[in-house]
Amino acid sequence: MNIHHLELFYYVARHGGTMPAVRNIPYGIQQPAVSAQVAQLEEHLGVTLFQRRPFALTPAGEKLYEFIQPFFVNLDRIATELQGGQARNFRIGASTLILRDHLPRLLRSVHKKFPSLKVSLREGYPAQLVELLERDEVDLVFTLLERKAIKGMHTQVMLELPLVLLVAEGSPVKSAEELWRRDRIADSLISLPVHEQISKTFQAGLARLGVEWYPSVEASSIDLVEAYVANHLGIGLTVVQPWRPLPAGVRALPLADFPPALIGAVWRGKITPLVAAFLEVAAVRAKELK
Repeated sequence: MNIHHLELFYYVARHGGTMPAVRNIPYGIQQPAVSAQVAQLEEHLGVTLFQRRPFALTPAGEKLYEFIQPFFVNLDRIATELQGGQARNFRIGASTLILRDHLPRLLRSVHKKFPSLKVSLREGYPAQLVELLERDEVDLVFTLLERKAIKGMHTQVMLELPLVLLVAEGSPVKSAEELWRRDRIADSLISLPVHEQISKTFQAGLARLGVEWYPSVEASSIDLVEAYVANHLGIGLTVVQPWRPLPAGVRALPLADFPPALIGAVWRGKITPLVAAFLEVAAVRAKELK
């Protein structure tokens, strides 16, 4: 049996199809080559391993995937152990805010201990990043955390960032309490998507106050929230970033009665030397920011 064909089938089964597999295989290979080689594997075995549309493993495919999955999923882990925990490639997932404002500094510090380290970065929302951890596609995540524990994961809170509303300079609104006293808030709310932790925390706080106010604009990043507020398109929901001043043209309204957003690290399994190094420098950075 051709081991390379098995590897390609592993990626197809893991990611739910040939094209998703091509996007996740860690070396260059085109979709026709993957399809042809997996077809050769099926011909060699004399079975169909998966249905193409919609994608679904056949019983034979499930049996084969169950057999080969532990081997392929643990290759990076055994390489790390054989290298004494000093993996040459470390995979980090993080939110845009952390990738932009903090991770470069953390990397400089870790490189002093692991000068040959290579890092792969993945950007995403918290839920997406946790899914990457579950699929063993990243080794460590820095992101906004939910307050409840994540099953099968370890978490470490680094920072608590207060929630604030942003209004454009010249807005007549002087405090958040003014908004809560209104019968209806006519201003557009600009926020991250409703499934994001900042938005969920804010909506839970509004519910406690008996206030209904839902997003009119869902932005993909805090930067976009700020930009849209500065352009007088509504009131924005964000967090205080002590390392970064507010952009020109906006001012903040405190949300004192709302719990802060939590930023921290998430990982699976035991702490390797590299994970420990990143947690250490991240804790130092968080202490500086506090």
